[in-house]
Amino acid sequence: MKKPRVIRPSTNTRLTDSLNQVLADSYALLSLTHLAHWNVEGPGFFALHTAFQTQYEELFIAIDEIAERIRALDAYAIGGLGTLAKAAQMKEFVSPLVQEDYVRALIAASGKVVSDAERARDVAGEAGDAESQDLMIGRITLHQKTIWMLKSFLKA
Repeated sequence: MKKPRVIRPSTNTRLTDSLNQVLADSYALLSLTHLAHWNVEGPGFFALHTAFQTQYEELFIAIDEIAERIRALDAYAIGGLGTLAKAAQMKEFVSPLVQEDYVRALIAASGKVVSDAERARDVAGEAGDAESQDLMIGRITLHQKTIWMLKSFLKA
């Protein structure tokens, strides 16, 4: 009789847990950005509708990269809407909102992603995992740019 295969956990659960946190945050942000994309109204509609689409499409790709990095570390990516939402603990909003409130909400959500990605970057550095560290540096850089752009919209 064939012996069942034992699935061994990742050797660095602190790192994979922190990457899973960024995965959950990113999925939540994607969902919120998509909601804003669908429902934004007002004089900035075209600019915001387009910007939100660019952001959620980029997040979709990033989520896959983060999950695949977790798998490359011999761990498992979390999934399922309930699990991701519980892990992200991100404040949701309900439409309709004025366009500035969508922007403010997405700034706050992006800030949470940056904070958790910084934590994951630091854990990766402590673990000597330059690849995960590089992935998180890229995420931080992109979200900081997104925050700057959204804040700039509010100055109009």
